[in-house]
Amino acid sequence: MSTATSTPAAGTPAQKLRRKPVRLGTVLANLTALALAALFAFPVYWMFSSSLKPQSEILTKDPVFFFTPTFENYPTATGVDLFWTYVANSLTVTVGAVLLALVVALAASFAVARMKFRGRKGLVLAVMMAQMAPWEVMVIVMYMIARDGDMLNSIPLLTAVYFVMVLPFTIWTLRGFIAAVPVELEEAAQIDGCTRGQAFRKVIFPLLAPGLMSTSLFGFITAWNEFAMVLILNKDKEAQTLPLWLTQFQTAFGNDWGATMAASTLFALPVLVVFLFLQRRAVGGMTAGAVKG
Repeated sequence: MSTATSTPAAGTPAQKLRRKPVRLGTVLANLTALALAALFAFPVYWMFSSSLKPQSEILTKDPVFFFTPTFENYPTATGVDLFWTYVANSLTVTVGAVLLALVVALAASFAVARMKFRGRKGLVLAVMMAQMAPWEVMVIVMYMIARDGDMLNSIPLLTAVYFVMVLPFTIWTLRGFIAAVPVELEEAAQIDGCTRGQAFRKVIFPLLAPGLMSTSLFGFITAWNEFAMVLILNKDKEAQTLPLWLTQFQTAFGNDWGATMAASTLFALPVLVVFLFLQRRAVGGMTAGAVKG
């Protein structure tokens, strides 16, 4: 009695489970991505790990990867005079600049994307030029304006400067998001009895969540990390922000690299938290703003 060996027919589950051949280009692309991710992540890891090391394990000939973590460097970093004043100043100017930029950019980007008026192309060109201009060359002009107006060491003036810095990118980005929303949705809302303002608030604005999140993140990082303007405009220590505190930290503590790395970690932590929060909200906004046909 012979036993017949059965083979899976075409289209059977066994045949569908066969793996597709892996292409060499895909493997190389994945390896390159992993190598770049490790390259960019390693300095951040080394900064954070150094903040948890005692001084004796930081200044060694051979790098120390396994150690007993200690948090003694963080009280040293936060114990600097006026530390919480610097935190409050940074949060005030950053959040204030981002919120002002969002309010103004919403109106400006809606006008550029939806309305026809004389000088529209010139306005778009001016926004692009302002975005490309290096703000460092404006430091002297800003200083002369602040000096003549008796506004040096002013937190409101620094907030206004940061607002102007992040506004062009915010307008340009939101313009693209508003232009991507079908005009028919706005017209349908107006037919149903909404005014143009109500149509924008109830129909267009909820669909702009991804754009609002991305521009808020960019504005927050730009204002939070800005150094040149506050260095020139705010010489008074009580009117300075965390970037200046970080640059002066090593001078204040000599070669205390553990405390310096702890200060750097504390400075980078708010940006990481904002990024994680806004990234999740942006994905939720994309899902909630989907239009069903």
